[in-house]
Amino acid sequence: MDKLALGTLGQHLQSLRQAQGWSLSQLAAAAGIAKSNLSRLEQGNGNPTLDTIWRLAVQLKVPFGTLVAPIAVPLGEDGVEVRLLDQGKDRPQVDAYWMRCAPHTTRLAEPHTPGARESLTLISGHLEAGPEGDTRHLSAGDSLTFAADRPHLYRTGDAWATLLLSVVYHEETSR
Repeated sequence: MDKLALGTLGQHLQSLRQAQGWSLSQLAAAAGIAKSNLSRLEQGNGNPTLDTIWRLAVQLKVPFGTLVAPIAVPLGEDGVEVRLLDQGKDRPQVDAYWMRCAPHTTRLAEPHTPGARESLTLISGHLEAGPEGDTRHLSAGDSLTFAADRPHLYRTGDAWATLLLSVVYHEETSR
């Protein structure tokens, strides 16, 4: 992520944290990250992983898309790129993403907020996806919907995989 995007994310994270009355220490402890790392992130000096951003969104009880909405560039690490395409304004909250995974990549995703459901449609390549212990192999054009409030994964084979992904948040936890 470039310096401008990091600064934008940091400012937005800080405003969400403060709006909910969380101290830096409280949010860091709840998300399982060091207070110093959260402080650097809010100052635009950190380089958060996707998992860190997800954990912060879960603790703040906001959709991942709400946390990253101000960022126009794809977020990425370890062969996975994710970009928020759109964020619905209705209830329940629905976020739409473009995602691309490099060959021989396994992305273990932490649970989303309680009641969240994920749907994906594979655009190209092959992908194994779904909740841990209950994955499905997908080819271009295949779709899958599953409960995303438990650990899940995305695993590619010998080629890149590109997919459209949506997350529908349970109404009690969506904002």
